[in-house]
Amino acid sequence: MQKARFYKKLDGSKVQCLACNHKCVIDENAFGKCGVRTNVNGELFSTAYGWVPGLNLDPIEKKPLFHFQPKTLSLSVGASGCNFSCDFCQNHILSQSVKDPNFKLHQVHMPPENIVNQAIDYDCSSISYTYSEPTVWAEYTLDTIALARRHRIKSVYVSNGFMSDELLKELIPVLDAINVDLKSFNNDFYERYTGGKLEPVLNNIKKLHDNGVWVEITTLVIPGLNDSPQELRDIAGFIAGINPKIPWHISRFFPMYEMPDRDPTPIETLIDAYEIGRDAGLNNVYIGNVMDTERASTYCPECGEIVIKRDRYNVEILYSDDLKCPKCKTDLDIIK
Repeated sequence: MQKARFYKKLDGSKVQCLACNHKCVIDENAFGKCGVRTNVNGELFSTAYGWVPGLNLDPIEKKPLFHFQPKTLSLSVGASGCNFSCDFCQNHILSQSVKDPNFKLHQVHMPPENIVNQAIDYDCSSISYTYSEPTVWAEYTLDTIALARRHRIKSVYVSNGFMSDELLKELIPVLDAINVDLKSFNNDFYERYTGGKLEPVLNNIKKLHDNGVWVEITTLVIPGLNDSPQELRDIAGFIAGINPKIPWHISRFFPMYEMPDRDPTPIETLIDAYEIGRDAGLNNVYIGNVMDTERASTYCPECGEIVIKRDRYNVEILYSDDLKCPKCKTDLDIIK
């Protein structure tokens, strides 16, 4: 265990965790909603610090990040625990393992320097904190980010976007990119199916973008829950209202975890969502979890010339080092 950074002491032996917007008040020997932040003798500790059940070498496109260092490798790091409890979680064995005794994880102890050395050994351009929610093991990510920066290795969060202002204050200056799951535009959906709330996520997306972090958004489109044309228009309009350059990834749902009987998202729904995003003025809309090279590729926002061709994780860069369209020389929405 490692002593936590984001908390305050309350009367008696209680503490209040300040890592995310739940702001859990935790009794002695109890845990917060995430299952990995615990009160020991009136101090908050992280049981996830340095314990890694998920470590993989991935293309950055798998995060998904399509406009941040395209066609590079990212070392993906995941610890256990999550401040949400999504019924449709695709990584539930890892994210919910600390809350469910039926899930058994093999974990390896890897301090921050081990993670950075792995990234160096495999020539990774970035380290991605992913698989579960990095907010709940933020101390580990921040310590690793500090070491990675010394080696000019970029840092990426794949997150539900529910982190606190206290964490954002430390995270924003050192985080290079984030993919935020905007799961719905309906607070009732958030409360019922994720255990979270919508407004903090919307606020954080704007704060991250406005303070210079490269932001991409993913929405898992679930049949009958968040797939109405109006809700998709609301999401697209929100993103466009911040910046039409922000990429929106529309992902196909497959039966998972507590939703084993719900049908996969129809391809037609994804295509409709793609068109809704384009009609809202978004420059960069993508369909994920399906074979669709046309709607997974990147086009110049001015002339429509293809500038990145993607076939799953096979990526062909068609622009030059100046990050301009090869046809009309428009600046592209791409971060090297």
